[in-house]
Amino acid sequence: MKPTQHPSNNDVLRPPPGASIEECRPLAITRVDDAGVHGVISFWQPSDAERAAITAGAPVYIYTLGRTHPPLHIGVEGIET
Repeated sequence: MKPTQHPSNNDVLRPPPGASIEECRPLAITRVDDAGVHGVISFWQPSDAERAAITAGAPVYIYTLGRTHPPLHIGVEGIET
């Protein structure tokens, strides 16, 4: 999947010091404050091959660096969960 721009984007996460642009590209994000709970949203667009695999039942996965990751939510824009 590739990150995509969204009308709500209001910031950009940049590579950490020492990381090259090839290793870690800037990521457009939307910073949110939901009743005092802060969050960051990034939007991703699946390729045609990924869409076909998802339709056929393949799972979507998240890969994070480190030993754990923060609480997160995966959703589809326009569909409430």
